[in-house]
Order: sequence, then C-alpha cells, then structure tokens
Amino acid sequence: MSEQDVDLSAEKYEKHREAGEILAQVRAEAAEKVDVGVTHLEVAEFAEDRIRELGGKPAFPVNISIDEEAAHATPGIDDETTFGEDMVNLDIGVHVDGWLADTAITVDLSGHDELAEASAEALDAALELVEPGVETGEIGAEIESVIEGYGYNPVVNLSGHGLAHYEQHTEPNIPNLGVERGVELQVGDVVAIEPFATDGTGKVGEGAEEEIFALERESSVRDRSARQALSQITEEFRTLPFATRWLDVSRPKMALRRLKMNNIVHGYPVLKEEDGCLVSQKEHSVIVTEDGCEVFTE
Repeated sequence: MSEQDVDLSAEKYEKHREAGEILAQVRAEAAEKVDVGVTHLEVAEFAEDRIRELGGKPAFPVNISIDEEAAHATPGIDDETTFGEDMVNLDIGVHVDGWLADTAITVDLSGHDELAEASAEALDAALELVEPGVETGEIGAEIESVIEGYGYNPVVNLSGHGLAHYEQHTEPNIPNLGVERGVELQVGDVVAIEPFATDGTGKVGEGAEEEIFALERESSVRDRSARQALSQITEEFRTLPFATRWLDVSRPKMALRRLKMNNIVHGYPVLKEEDGCLVSQKEHSVIVTEDGCEVFTE
C-alpha cells in the first residue's frame, strides 16, 4: 500500500485514538492508586470499571506484574494480595468496537528508580525512530542500547507488536534488541512498543499460575457451566483475553478447566524473569504517519 492510499482519518484510526484517550486517563488514575497496603484486585477492578465508565471496554485483564513478573499476572477471584515495597508494572488495554490501544507503566515502590527509568528512556528513544521505512530491528537496537547504557539488560524474548481488529498481538513484532532481519514499518501501521528492562540476564520463562485465558476455537461441550462460560466468552470477549474473575458462572475455575481440556481456550501463564530479578516496563501505542508517528496513548 502506498503512503497516499492510507486515510489516517478513517473510522478505525479514530476508534484507536478514542481507545487511547480513555487509556491515558485510566493509566494515570490507576497508577495513583498503587501504594503499599492496597490490594491488587482493587487497582485492577478500578481500572477495568473506569474503562467501561469512559465508554471503552478492557482489551485484556489489567496486568499487575510484581518484581520478577513481566506479564500475564492479574488478580484472581477474591484475591487479597496487597502491594509491598515492590516494583509494579501496570499493563492496561482498551478497545472501542475491537480497535485497540495498549499501554504500560512501572510504578516503583521498591527504590529501584533507575531500572524504571531505563525502560522509559528506551521507549522515548524508540519512538523518536518510528517513521515509514524504518526497520523494526533498528528500533530494537536502540532499545537495547539505551537499556544497556543504564547497566541493565533488555528482556529479549518479549517484544512489541502490531494491533489489529480484536487482535491484541499481531505482526509486526518490535524486538527489544537489535536483529538483522526486521520488517519495514509503513504508513498506517498501528503498533505497540514496549521495552522491558531487567537487572537479570534478560529472559523470561513461564510460571505455574494462570488467571488469563483466550478463546482457541468454538466447539460443543457437555458441561453446563462450561457451556455458559463459552457463550459469554464468544459473545463478550471474542478472541481477546479475559480473566477468570470476569466469568458470570458458578465455579468458573472448573468451567475453564473443562474448556481447556477440550482445547477450546488456552491460558497465559505468568511470565517471570528466569533469574528471579526485577523487571520494569513502559509501553505506548502509535500510528505510523508520513513524517513519523502519532502516539495515541499519551
């Protein structure tokens, strides 16, 4: 597609922008609520409810990742876990009619300001590079350089990503390190760039916990509770991730277990830094324009 063929005022881009405007407000309000003694569930439900109040819908459950956790952590039903002197990453998504915005911020209660600053500065540097024709590998190299300049490592097996209609993660991937084979960004691309910095070696692995799921395929299931859950999933969440605590059925964990056994849903295990070290994160969503990019989650 040539640059002149892209109408950046088209309805889908306006809905991305609307989602981003809601998200910027909710991110700021939710970050203010993170404090020692406050429960994770209080912050997650506040943010998700606020998104709905402002006219959007959560694109995925609010991720609240603590210390070595990097992604896919969200409170369970009646979770009473509270914040301590933690490094807290809030990753929040909004959609308007399926058009997404995605953002993340580190709220540091642990006293490791420079680690939080490293991912934030890496994001700023990456955004400066975004324009038509730039290769994603160049963006990754800049992220890597900034984070290493702080004396830390990027998390190399996590990346930024494209945002599509009812698709939270799509092409192109935006790596957090330099790679030789990248994809050239084009006018009209909608991408989320999210550097992760760590004082560990820079890889994450899967933990045992799962509270976030997504539809894998539609199929029949005999169990009544599982059928009810599947009906809600297909109608309300479609292909987007959802939390166990969002399901309006009795014994939701059992319903999900049955759906997972039948390969109807898949889970997202919490991702943790393999050395048990701290992880910080900063993320914005952008539209690639003719002369750079429009950050629509600021």
